[in-house]
Formats: sequence, structure tokens, C-alpha cells
Amino acid sequence: MIKVVLLGAGNVAIHLAAALKEARNIELIQRFSRSEKNNGFFDVAIPVTDELQKLKEADIYIIAINDDAIESFSEQLSHLKGLVLHTSGSVPISAIHKNLRKGVLYPVQTFSKERLFDFRQIPLAIETSDQKDFDLLKKLAVNLSGQVHQVNSEQREKLHISAVFANNFSNYMYLMAKEICHAHQLPFDILKPLITETAQKIMELDPHDAQTGPARRNDIKVMEKHLSMLEGEQKEIYNIVSRAIRKTYS
Repeated sequence: MIKVVLLGAGNVAIHLAAALKEARNIELIQRFSRSEKNNGFFDVAIPVTDELQKLKEADIYIIAINDDAIESFSEQLSHLKGLVLHTSGSVPISAIHKNLRKGVLYPVQTFSKERLFDFRQIPLAIETSDQKDFDLLKKLAVNLSGQVHQVNSEQREKLHISAVFANNFSNYMYLMAKEICHAHQLPFDILKPLITETAQKIMELDPHDAQTGPARRNDIKVMEKHLSMLEGEQKEIYNIVSRAIRKTYS
């Protein structure tokens, strides 16, 4: 049985806690949080502390906090003997304090505390600085997910950039589409079947082959008409993306 302590109380920590509680061969023995804000999203049976000096002895400690705080936070954990992981896509493994056994458990997914999903379907990118620790981390990871990938820090940073394009940027496009709809008394819901089909299509087609629209067709008149109806950042983004698509398919 792998004993785990979870440090953090944000979106990633909430979903990790639920997955750890349900996983076979894993025991979530404690969680650490300095805030009570999200306590309602955690199983009350999990012991909790707000003092690092009271952390229990565990095989693995998982830091699930803001990226910018990982390095300084890990300095407060230099006394721990277990394997210390962070869950960030963009922070290198070297950010964890040099005196610690260190690794990374990066779930390639977007997390919102209000949404539930099957953690077994989330790809996990894992890395350690020591092979013996890698065996322990892989044992933990395969009990959490059916998709486990060994990814080094440089590869993970590139993976995180890819995820920003695929998720964060695309979601911002949805926000702009919603703003245009609302500005003209149109319901955003009318676009949701289109959004669903776009996402489902790339499960079967390469994104290069799935591209459609006026820029893909090089329909200059339509693009010029669209640009005349837009202003500010919306117009700038439309122009930049359309130009990139036209260049790709020229």
C-alpha cells in the first residue's frame, strides 16, 4: 500500500484527492491546507492539517499548488524522507528542493472543482530524478490512470504549451463567440452542437484534415466582410488566425 500526503486545496488537489481515495493499493493518509475555503469538496474522513511540522510520514507527498509557489514551498519540506512530487506542466523537476527525492505527476487535463469525471481517463506525464523513485511513481500512476507516459521536463514544458493552445486558447475563442452572440441578441447555446462536433471530429481526423471555414477555402470576400463587422482585439485575432490558416493551406 502506497501512503500518500496531498498538499494543496485547489482544483487539481480536489480531483486528485477523490482519485487517490478510490484507487487500489493507495492510501491517502493526510492532506495539508492553510485555507478552509474548499473543505466542502474533500472527503471529511481524510485527516487535514495546516501545519507542515505535523505532516505524517508517507511514501509520496504530492504538491498541488500554484506553479509560482512550488519552489519556495518545497524549501519548507526539506526534512521529508518520502518522494516529493509536483503536478505542474510548466515547472521543471529541478524546482523541487535539492535535498528532496523529487518527481512530477502532471495530469494532462483542465480541472474545475464543480465538474466530475473519470480520473482513469486522464493521461499522466511522470518523471523522477532517480530510477528507484520512478518505479514507485509509476506504481502510483498506473493505479490512478490507464494512460501513463514517461515525459522529461523539457518535453513536459512543450506538452503544456500544446495544452494551452488546445484548451485555454480555444476556450477564449468560445468566450469571444459568446460575446458576439450576446451583442446581437443571439443565444450562445445555438453554437454548442457545432463546438461538440468540432471536438468529436478530431477524435477521428487529423486536425490538419479537419480544418474548414473561409480562411481554409481562401474566401477573401467573406473574410473581408467579417473583418468589417469586428473591431479591437476580436478583429486583430480574427486577422492573425485567418492569415495563419491561409498560410498553412496555401
